[in-house]
Amino acid sequence: MNSSSGRPIEILLVEDDVGDIELTREAMLDSKITVNLNVVQDGIQALSYLRRQANYGSTVTPDLVLLDLNLPRKDGREVLQEIKEDSALKHIPVIVLTTSDTEEDILRSYALGVNCYVQKPVGMAEFMRIVQVLEDFWFTIVKLPPH
Repeated sequence: MNSSSGRPIEILLVEDDVGDIELTREAMLDSKITVNLNVVQDGIQALSYLRRQANYGSTVTPDLVLLDLNLPRKDGREVLQEIKEDSALKHIPVIVLTTSDTEEDILRSYALGVNCYVQKPVGMAEFMRIVQVLEDFWFTIVKLPPH
């Protein structure tokens, strides 16, 4: 199953942990929908990707961003703030997927406009289940804005 336009769902994963990247890829393989998972590993790359700058001139605007908070060069909090302050990007749903469960991070993320905050589970099976549930919810239940 694809999006209503018949094209694959575009997801941008902003994650620096190679293990979490591979788990996310693996979880997407079992998807009922066609997903293009694009990965960048720091906040500066994320914003370049979203703004189609540098090496990302031909990228497709993602339907969803999965964003870790703890990133090198520019952390996820700053990335979230820049996305939600940019009129060309703020319509893109952002899910924070992070190890942090601090009240400060949760409150700040929602104050900055995150659409959903999920703490990464410790176990591999639970992590894969969370990714599949997020994918199912965001692409079969939620109505996303058109590009």
